[in-house]
Amino acid sequence: MGWVSVCKVSYVKPDFPFSALVNNKRIGVYILDGEYFAMEDVCPHANALLTQGFMDGETVECPLHGALFDIRTGQCLREPGERDLNTYPVRISGDQIEVNLAVE
Repeated sequence: MGWVSVCKVSYVKPDFPFSALVNNKRIGVYILDGEYFAMEDVCPHANALLTQGFMDGETVECPLHGALFDIRTGQCLREPGERDLNTYPVRISGDQIEVNLAVE
């Protein structure tokens, strides 16, 4: 599986990331300083959607137990995140945001 469309560019706002279900994977799409990022959207600790969490700069906090992740890299910055998250390359095609799910 390679590049797949996940949403329109207009669906992603600086303080409101977009959650997509693509091939049974929950993907969160974020915009930081005009650049788009995609990573797993489910916290490995408690199965919460990170796109419903609390964004602060380049981080997102899990809404259930406070695990903190770097949006750019997927790195777990504070437990109980258990592990780093997979991130995915992003490209824009017309008005669509596409992610490459072949890269993990």
